[in-house]
Amino acid sequence: MGYFITVEKNVNIYVEDLNPDCENTILFLHGWPGSHKLFEYQFDVLPAMGFRCIGIDTRGFGNSDKPFCGYDYDRLADDVRAVIDVLNLRNITLAGHSTGGAIAIRYMARHRGFGVARLALFAAAAPSLIKRPNFPYGLDKDVVTQIINGTYADRPNMLNNFGDIFFFQHITYPFSQWFFQLGLQAAGWATAAIANTWLEEVLFSDLEAIDVPTLIIHGIHDQVVPYELGVIQHQSIKNSRLESFEFSGHAAFYDQKDEFNKVLAEFAKGDC
Repeated sequence: MGYFITVEKNVNIYVEDLNPDCENTILFLHGWPGSHKLFEYQFDVLPAMGFRCIGIDTRGFGNSDKPFCGYDYDRLADDVRAVIDVLNLRNITLAGHSTGGAIAIRYMARHRGFGVARLALFAAAAPSLIKRPNFPYGLDKDVVTQIINGTYADRPNMLNNFGDIFFFQHITYPFSQWFFQLGLQAAGWATAAIANTWLEEVLFSDLEAIDVPTLIIHGIHDQVVPYELGVIQHQSIKNSRLESFEFSGHAAFYDQKDEFNKVLAEFAKGDC
């Protein structure tokens, strides 16, 4: 079931809601430059395991409205709060991939984890995606600048190149084209604006504010959000657990989808 939720004047967010009668809920926040459809291979399986699966398309991406402004983490976290409020969600697992993970972290700090019983982070872009003074981890700033410039100059080519480093396991050409089309569905200005957040936003204090059980899944071959950032998240978040996926890149939810689904389901049920 899909519908729209108004998060502010003239901005409607698309929400996919499967198995809404089930109380055990996972709310998914996708990474850049995709949509909730990145979690297709979770939505195929987890509802049959007793979960309500809700996917939000970030503003500017997927089926959501695409305003020119509003792409800082505070506003994006507020969008998540609007969805949680409208759907009256409580005791959920909030799950975020990449930039979606960064938004989830900001939500936990800014909204004090309202409605969230557990947090799951998949290759989250935190506490800083780029290297900074006194933080020698992550990507070089020039890598992100090239992505932004490529978005404005030739977005399809930029997306094609990004797809080449997203997965670790072999993917078929049709699958790569499916992934490519997800990126094209976004607005160009939103694609660039989110990339700019990687230069501007830091989440060091946000990580320390998290006080719910947290699962961190990170592929050791991740070329987008280096594995070392997952280690730092684990060190910074109280009551966290790091699951290192040996045969995954940036997309453990596809590279090792069976193991990923098992680990996430056990965590979301409170079995571990």
